[in-house]
Amino acid sequence: MQRIKLLIAFTLVSLPLSMTASAADPLNTDALKSTANSAMNSASGSLTSMLSSKLGVTQNQAEGGVGSILKLAQEKLSAGDFDQVAKAIPGASKYLDKAKSLGAYTGALGNLAGLNGALSKLGIPPETSAKLIPAVTNYVGKIGGSKTGALLKSALSS
Repeated sequence: MQRIKLLIAFTLVSLPLSMTASAADPLNTDALKSTANSAMNSASGSLTSMLSSKLGVTQNQAEGGVGSILKLAQEKLSAGDFDQVAKAIPGASKYLDKAKSLGAYTGALGNLAGLNGALSKLGIPPETSAKLIPAVTNYVGKIGGSKTGALLKSALSS
């Protein structure tokens, strides 16, 4: 009986507090934004972490490699299609900047040979590049959907 009274008292005290928070932000959007941002950051981090662990590349090589792939996609795809691909990779602009700052490219890549050259400048050997590109396209397909994955794959095929 004592436990029930204690439980009721606790509920009555905490109810107004939760209602106050709910009235100010009924959907608790701050918590939703925080959760979404955490998920986006961990998704992005999981891509480069996955590339590092599976392919044996450094974090800089993984980030620069993703940025180089995005650079070629940006050149080959329409703005709308590129935006769709970039949305599947949280922090896409960060990766583009990282690749450029690491010296992977200074201008247009143009084609797959240019992409392979950029990856080589990052110290990624051809046999690893051959695994990195499909790993990124598969990731984009899983996160952004098969159509988005196909867009990226088409941009990298020439």
